[in-house]
Amino acid sequence: MKILIVGSNGQLGTDCRNILSQENDVLGLDIPAIDIGDEQSVARSVATEKPDVIINCAAYTAVDACEDHIEECWRANAQGPKNLAIAARARGCRLIHISTDYVFDGHRPPPESYLEHDATNPLSQYGQSKLAGEQAVAAALENHVILRTAWLYSAFGKNFLKTMLRLSLAAPEAERKVVGDQHGSLTWSYTLAQQIRKLLDSNLTGVFHATAEGHSTWYQGASYFLEAMGVPHRLRSCATSEYPTKARRPANSILENQRLNEAGISTFVSWQEDITTFVDMYREHLLKEAKELIAASA
Repeated sequence: MKILIVGSNGQLGTDCRNILSQENDVLGLDIPAIDIGDEQSVARSVATEKPDVIINCAAYTAVDACEDHIEECWRANAQGPKNLAIAARARGCRLIHISTDYVFDGHRPPPESYLEHDATNPLSQYGQSKLAGEQAVAAALENHVILRTAWLYSAFGKNFLKTMLRLSLAAPEAERKVVGDQHGSLTWSYTLAQQIRKLLDSNLTGVFHATAEGHSTWYQGASYFLEAMGVPHRLRSCATSEYPTKARRPANSILENQRLNEAGISTFVSWQEDITTFVDMYREHLLKEAKELIAASA
């Protein structure tokens, strides 16, 4: 199977390249080689490479920056998926598109979760643009899979867990406020990439939730991770109101993987189990990278 991964240099894109290339002919493209906001750039790439499957991992994910850079946000998150779906339709291939928990408003009280068929109501430009991308894909292409995931982390690129590690190593005695009233599921991009591999062997289409099982707050997740890393830290749980951001975020981002579980193909385990395995595999790499960043900023 020939697979084209768009946004191949990001967290999920990197894990997809590493996992899917073991059994498939995989090509990764990222900017500047492809501009998903440009319909002609997408059409040329798909016509040239002739993939059987396109996996779209590309997005404008700086949630707060989306509030100020609305045109760039919508170009990547709404127009980009539409362009890919149109090109996939012309090619007659499948599109797997990555979306987000931010399509929901999070007003449901935790620990209640959101299912695939629940009504959406995004609070931010990021969430609104990602929902528009979902709708554009569904309207343009029948053979599509939309995966809503959340709170991604990996050994590659920037993410919340790496930031907490770097800050704690740089000043272990300093107290750090971490939001403790937003609920979701820290999800390892490696496990999500494994899920995508399973979906490639199925004929399933439509929207699927795809996150780690169970849920935590940002504070609980960071504490668990730093304890697993064996890194001294002083974290304090705080309210969202104590940590204001430009974009509104859902207080409840808990997604239930109902459709994957019903199909019997879910690869997801508890968020704690994945973080433990993640630390076992990458602890030395994570520490080395964080210390190098601290030294470079000194």
